[in-house]
Amino acid sequence: MNKEKRFEIFSRLRAENPEPKTELNYSTPFELLIAVILSAQATDVGVNKATDKLYPVANTPEAIAALGVDGLKEYIKTIGLFNSKAENVIKTCHMLVEKHNSQVPSTREELEALPGVGRKTANVVLNTAFRQIAMAVDTHIFRFANRTKVAPGKNVLEVEQKLLRFVPKEFLLDAHHWMILHGRYICTARKPRCGACIIEDLCEFKDKTTD
Repeated sequence: MNKEKRFEIFSRLRAENPEPKTELNYSTPFELLIAVILSAQATDVGVNKATDKLYPVANTPEAIAALGVDGLKEYIKTIGLFNSKAENVIKTCHMLVEKHNSQVPSTREELEALPGVGRKTANVVLNTAFRQIAMAVDTHIFRFANRTKVAPGKNVLEVEQKLLRFVPKEFLLDAHHWMILHGRYICTARKPRCGACIIEDLCEFKDKTTD
């Protein structure tokens, strides 16, 4: 795939959705951080159902830490892996209070030092909360990058590095959201909806559908 085609792909995605947003509900960097930790191997819809009940009760590191692991589990027990997530969230809340003055840090190194925060979660927070150029490659983006041939790679790190290199600079800040949404609703896993795709003529996927 050449740079002209990539530019046109992201131009169309931007034209369709000029200000893309995450589908996780949040109002502060802390709320986003907790939602992203909870979203691992879970849907945004499922996480939102839990946090819509949790955040009116506790939406600061101190307040969630005060719930304790068992108290937090009551709010997030509908989410997959809730036991380990509850423990990580409580540990993270204590670390934020003790080491970061209850504020979410804005560097990758400090974010990845928090329990339950890996590279992908750190990238989401850096990009969405702090508007830094970072590429969080989830299953949707990995599929999009490989199917379209925008940035094919064997693993998420390779795709992340290629996207940062190949996506035209003016699109880098929001590319993560466009690709997730496109992968979630159009370029779906089992059967992509090529007939409804605004970049179908630019995509280099061989097995296109007519749907």
